[in-house]
Formats: sequence, C-alpha cells, structure tokens
Amino acid sequence: MLRTFARLSLGLLIALFAILKVSAEERSLQQLWLLEGFSAPEGAALGPDNELFISNVAGGGSDKDGAGWISLLTLDGELIEQRWLEGLDAPKGMVVYKGTLFVNDIDQVRRYRIQTKEQLSPIAVPGAKFLNDAAVYRGDVLVSDSRTGRIHKVLGDRSEFVLDDPEVLAGVNGLLASGDELLISTMSGGELLSYDEREGLRKIAGGMEDADGIGLVDGGYLVSSWPGEIYFVSPEGEVRSLLNTREEEILQNDLSVFGDLVIVPNWDPNTVTAWRFR
Repeated sequence: MLRTFARLSLGLLIALFAILKVSAEERSLQQLWLLEGFSAPEGAALGPDNELFISNVAGGGSDKDGAGWISLLTLDGELIEQRWLEGLDAPKGMVVYKGTLFVNDIDQVRRYRIQTKEQLSPIAVPGAKFLNDAAVYRGDVLVSDSRTGRIHKVLGDRSEFVLDDPEVLAGVNGLLASGDELLISTMSGGELLSYDEREGLRKIAGGMEDADGIGLVDGGYLVSSWPGEIYFVSPEGEVRSLLNTREEEILQNDLSVFGDLVIVPNWDPNTVTAWRFR
C-alpha cells in the first residue's frame, strides 16, 4: 500500500510539473486597449487614485526645450487630461511617493504635488546626463542615469550615489523594487540584474537587447526591449520573447505592471498600449 501511494504521489508530482511547464511555455500577452495622440511617450506611473500618468518627451531625449508634458489617463484607457502638466524638457521615468509625482528630466528630478499640481523645487543630480527610470526602494526614491552607469538616491532636496559601476551598469535603465531586492535592467548588456545590500549585484538573465522596463508577474518577470520586444523571464533566468514589433517599428518602452495590467508607452508611433499577461 505504501509503495502504491508513493508511486501515485510521484506520478502526481510529475504530472503537476508537466502542467506548470506547459503553462509557462504558453504564457502570452493579450492586448486590452491602445490609445493614440501622445508625443514620444516614455514612462508610466500609477497615482493614489488609480490614475495613470504618462510622460511625453515631445522632442529629443536630451533637449532642454520645455516641450515635454505629462498626460493623465484612467486604467481603462480613457483620456482624462492630455496635458495635465506642461513645460518639462524630456520627461521619462516617474514614480509616485507620498502624494508627490517624481519625474526624471535629463539631469534633475522634478516634483509635483498630485492634488494641487504644485511644483516643488526640482532636485539637481550632479553629473547626471540622461536620467531614465525611477523607483521607490526601502523608503527612498532611486533614479537611474543611463549614460553614466549610476543609480542615485534622492534625499530631501539633494541626491547621492547608491550604485556606481560604469561597467556592470552600462546603459542602466529600468528600476523596480521587490521587497529587499532592487531589480535593474541594462541596455548595454541587455541584462536583468538584482541588487541587495547583502549580496550586491547578481545577474538574473541576459540576451535582451536594450532592456528597458521591468514588471513583476506570476511566475517571473516581464522585461521590455525598447527597439520593439517584450520578454518573459523565469526566476531561473530563462528568457522567452512574448511580443516582437521590430518590423512594425513599434517601440516598447518603460513597461510597468499595475495589478493585472501591463502598461507600455510606445515612443513610436506615439501610442500607449495596455496588455494582460496570462
């Protein structure tokens, strides 16, 4: 009887693993909505009332031209206000923290009280050349600088280095906090990295050219490649392409996951797309 039970248990485990493997291989993205009318949209952030902020570079990525703006949407893809904020230069990654919208704008972090749109004094980031993504990690706002390979921490009205590794962090882009772990994507290496204070930096996966945004999903991670691809990455580092729009010249920029929604601004052709991962 015990041997029969053991054989049955082993058989059930094998069947379960087979189901999980098939499930992982069949995972896909289902498009929910697509909204047009943006101008080089790059980043997304979720507000306190489940509103969706989208940054519009509206010019060159490093141009201090005052042409950039922030749009406001619902999670259902309805436009609330196309130019909720104006007068930025080249806004990219954003994060909401304690009722304030933090916006990366080339070499400074702009701050706005969401309820009133009041602009607080911007935080200069000395030496920064191309601030890209932002995340809240262990109670601090962190920002990445793609051209210097640095990650900065915003403290009050100033900033300081958190990580400075021009080789490993070359082309650093996406940032995402997951508990005590900070997830990092790099464009130069096409890698998904993990950082914590005890183990430092470690590589989760590679082979994703110009890796951009990062999202946490059931069973792993999503990583966008801005030239036009979205990948699923397992915790073991296996990489599989879920979407490839390179031939259509649809860029897949700062991917973010909010609940069961995957939001991706498309710098070209000036759209924002919502997906469901399944």
